[in-house]
Amino acid sequence: MHRSESEPRLFGRLEAYMAGARVVVADGQEIVRIGIKSLITECGRHEVCGEATNGPATIEQTRQLSPDIVLLDVALPHLNGMEVAQQILAHNPQTSILFFTDTRSEQIMRETLRLGIRGFVSKTDRMSDLLSAIDAVLHGGAFFTSRVTPMLLHFAKQQDRPGVLSAREREIVQLIAEGHCTKHMAHILTMSVKTVETHRTNAMRKLDIHSTAQLILYAIRNEIVYMPTIALPSITPHQPAHIEVGGYQRQLAA
Repeated sequence: MHRSESEPRLFGRLEAYMAGARVVVADGQEIVRIGIKSLITECGRHEVCGEATNGPATIEQTRQLSPDIVLLDVALPHLNGMEVAQQILAHNPQTSILFFTDTRSEQIMRETLRLGIRGFVSKTDRMSDLLSAIDAVLHGGAFFTSRVTPMLLHFAKQQDRPGVLSAREREIVQLIAEGHCTKHMAHILTMSVKTVETHRTNAMRKLDIHSTAQLILYAIRNEIVYMPTIALPSITPHQPAHIEVGGYQRQLAA
């Protein structure tokens, strides 16, 4: 039987489409990573080629493994998911980012649009949505579940307002809320102490915040840090509050 010249190309494209994704799973919670790995393994189409528990480890895993997709939680320790996504897209453009998170603040939605992220699935969505998102992103499409699509459309129509934190400022706020001192932040981010202090000052000025206590509470309420069981205190000048930050109790002065 005669085959046309276009037939080999057609079969090549079909084979490429049927190929599964190599996925790096980046989430600070072990139970989430185990669940995702089990789901992806059982589906039989894709492969989890690596795991990471924090931001810097995710970047390193991506550099070493060159996965097709990084399944990324926004609320990663040490380096938040937005900053991780930005670095991966800059240095590993062949890798796609798919957010799998329960973080859906205004800042997150804006950054998702700004970075051009093509997939966003909430941890409260069905597992089948996650698999559909992997398939869509792998083949050059986009996937946003019904829980986040209205928010994305809303923010896409809005112009950026002044006062929104830059990715670096957001990163500094996260590290402060996690309990890191300025010197340690400078070490983590490979920058000078003076530069860290400048970013901190700029963030506080934009947010009209005047104390570390207020900055930490802003980070918690806007889900820059992930603390699912915390009860947010009301801070008054006469009654310092205590919250758990970075695994230890910290007193917050107003």
